[in-house]
Amino acid sequence: MDVFDGNKFLNTVLLLITTIIVAKLISYFIIPKSKKRLPPILPGWPIIGGLFRFLKGPIFMLREEYPKLGGVFTLKIFHKNITFLIGPEVSAHFFKAPETDLSQQEVYQFNVPTFGPGVVFDVDYSVRQEQFRFFTEALRVNKLKSYVNQMVSEAEDYFSKWGSSGEVDLKYELEHLIILTASRCLLGREVRDKLFDDVSALFHDLDNGMLPISVLFPYLPIPAHRRRDNARKKLAEIFANIISSRKGSNKSEDDMLQCFIDSKYKDGRPTTEAEVTGLLIAALFAGQHTSSITSTWTGAYLLCNKQYLSGVVEEQKNLMAKHGDRVDHDVLAEMDVLYRCIKEALRLHPPLIMLLRSSHSDFSVTTREGKEYDIPKGHIVATSPAFANRLPHIFNDPDKYDPDRYAVGREEDKAAGAFSYISFGGGRHGCLGEPFAYLQIKAIWAHLLRNFELELLSPFPEIDWNAMVVGVKGKVMVRYKRRELSVNQ
Repeated sequence: MDVFDGNKFLNTVLLLITTIIVAKLISYFIIPKSKKRLPPILPGWPIIGGLFRFLKGPIFMLREEYPKLGGVFTLKIFHKNITFLIGPEVSAHFFKAPETDLSQQEVYQFNVPTFGPGVVFDVDYSVRQEQFRFFTEALRVNKLKSYVNQMVSEAEDYFSKWGSSGEVDLKYELEHLIILTASRCLLGREVRDKLFDDVSALFHDLDNGMLPISVLFPYLPIPAHRRRDNARKKLAEIFANIISSRKGSNKSEDDMLQCFIDSKYKDGRPTTEAEVTGLLIAALFAGQHTSSITSTWTGAYLLCNKQYLSGVVEEQKNLMAKHGDRVDHDVLAEMDVLYRCIKEALRLHPPLIMLLRSSHSDFSVTTREGKEYDIPKGHIVATSPAFANRLPHIFNDPDKYDPDRYAVGREEDKAAGAFSYISFGGGRHGCLGEPFAYLQIKAIWAHLLRNFELELLSPFPEIDWNAMVVGVKGKVMVRYKRRELSVNQ
């Protein structure tokens, strides 16, 4: 070996040693730090990770892990990482982040076969924002006022078919009334008057085509998905005919269908028949379940809590003394006691138990205990209204039905900031239909409270965790007796 080769060998060894030292320094100063800041990972099986625990029910998993791990942890399912952010201290970024950082589109792709192409989660964010503007315009106060008149009319007509006394399944009755109301306010007079049975059956097939397996495999060739796709095609044909008829006759109606027909994008382009159909289906899916489930839970809790039942009845008497028998948007807006009773039922039983986003950038959160975690880009980020709404450091005695927790002076729904109560989501993607839902449930219960004495016959209902939209399990049998509420009673 000559001197040149010796120097070359020495330089190679020195370079290798230097590289090892630098790598060690980097791993010491940087990698351990980042590893320490990653959320804890739930133990799981090789390859499939925590799939079985997730399918068993995310709420059961959260109940087990939250006391041990706190509000931030990661569940691995196959190659995906789902990081949970539980509680307002860590979920603010979830609700406030722009779409470029936390996106809905990827995680809600399973809705596309149901809603259809070209709407909501099948379009890029800028188009989706314009379509959400159409929803907002269709739910302005002046529109809501006309919807309320239809809600009240539908309730009066529906309950007029009850006898002087009897027994009914309250869950069944409210589900049917709400689909009738939704048909009139959202889908239009043509559907309500002539095509209700056909459209209702098709929506039933659409509804049953959204299964837990659909979230992972929305195009799996199973019978439920085939019925879903067939129903979607037939609905598109029905609404194409209605839209064409309205445009041809220059008729205009007070419903969401008309709002979507009249909507225009910023560039002046009108909505297409396919877009109108998709937006209507999305609106009905968003509103129907929430309203029927929440109105049923409200009734079950009121009939099991005489003090709150007395409170809402007394409120109706006061409003009748003030306004007579009139029930409109402004009268419903004065029903604060009933509002709190509905809100508390919704806290305990939000129909959507999980909200999801896809992370497009790294971000950090700090727990209420002061622990900092880095959430990497590429994670699916989740929060759970059903779990977060029962956190004991926010809600006093969280499993108790206590509508007074929202009264002036307590206001537990604001105890830990803007995202203490998240039944309707919040932030950038808060539910646009929240005012509509409250008005609809108030209109129904105002009529029931004024016209019937009710008694719960069934045991207090259980939660149906197996449904995609978590609702009431089994029948809710109620005995009714017709009465006219008197201001002097």
